[in-house]
Amino acid sequence: MLQSVGQNVLAAIGELGDLTRFTTKSFVAIPATPRLGRRVVRAIFEQGVRCVPVILIVGLFTGLVLGLQGYYVLARFGSESLLGTLVSLTLTRELAPVLAALMIVGQAGSALAAELGIQRNSEQIDALETMGVDPHGYLIAPRLLSALLVYPVLTSFFTLIGLVGGWLSGSLLLALDGNVYWSAVFRAVDPVDVRECLVKALVFGVLTTAICAHNGFYANRRSGATGARAVSASTTRAVVYSSIVVLAADYVITSLLV
Repeated sequence: MLQSVGQNVLAAIGELGDLTRFTTKSFVAIPATPRLGRRVVRAIFEQGVRCVPVILIVGLFTGLVLGLQGYYVLARFGSESLLGTLVSLTLTRELAPVLAALMIVGQAGSALAAELGIQRNSEQIDALETMGVDPHGYLIAPRLLSALLVYPVLTSFFTLIGLVGGWLSGSLLLALDGNVYWSAVFRAVDPVDVRECLVKALVFGVLTTAICAHNGFYANRRSGATGARAVSASTTRAVVYSSIVVLAADYVITSLLV
């Protein structure tokens, strides 16, 4: 049993080192990447624009649930006027960056892992290397640069629509005055809270994009399978690993910034 544990720990350390080297090579290759701007714009569309509907829908219902549950909890203590404080701080500091990252991973991250896995399976990545094109810069770097913009913007959208959802629950569906709700929101949110939200969004964006790209890029090598089974396994593993990393990184960042 100890031998098995040791082998798993060493394998995890090796995987982490491989991921770090993979991400570093992608960032280093940025200056020499051909048509970088065009590929970044395309990546922004794939990772950002296509994810806007799901971000708005999930953000709205998250705010609705927070407003509903928060109102009844605060009503027990006669503090319904603090509903805006509860909803705004919960969204800004925790739920918005985490849930937004998970939604982006579920839609754009899985698509990225599957796309790279298919390109690896059909030897398109090998063809790029044969032509002298660095696949890390051509395929991965635009996605990483896009994540630095997309994740903070979508997290901001999630926060704003979540605040609207909390207002709908508290003011339109329940008995709280709308002015009281929004005044509590503006009093509660400080620049420090916004900074923490954006820092988390940036970190989550780089980590999840790198993990999804890494699993797709090395689909056949990582899964022990070939063909469609390798693509399926790498995509599933990318989503699972990214979700775990988001939650772990959220705890680490929160413990450092609190």
